[in-house]
Amino acid sequence: MSTILAADISDTDILERLRDVLQGTFEIDPALVTPSAHLFSDLGLDSIDAVDLAIQVQEMTGMRIKPEDFKNVRTVGDVVGTVRGLLER
Repeated sequence: MSTILAADISDTDILERLRDVLQGTFEIDPALVTPSAHLFSDLGLDSIDAVDLAIQVQEMTGMRIKPEDFKNVRTVGDVVGTVRGLLER
């Protein structure tokens, strides 16, 4: 999972990578990982898990995440958007 994503990766491919990360790190069923899934209420993550997820996103993008980059992340779709934004920098 430590391969850095290419800037031209599709959002669908980012979602697939997130499914792998969430399954491998948090044992979440990939079928539950949809763009509208809420990280906390639907997937059962807590604030410490969110930090772990941010670290995983840093590893995926090869870019440091500023707190404001992840501050408003609530859904899987928000994470995809954050990854997209990091890759487009």
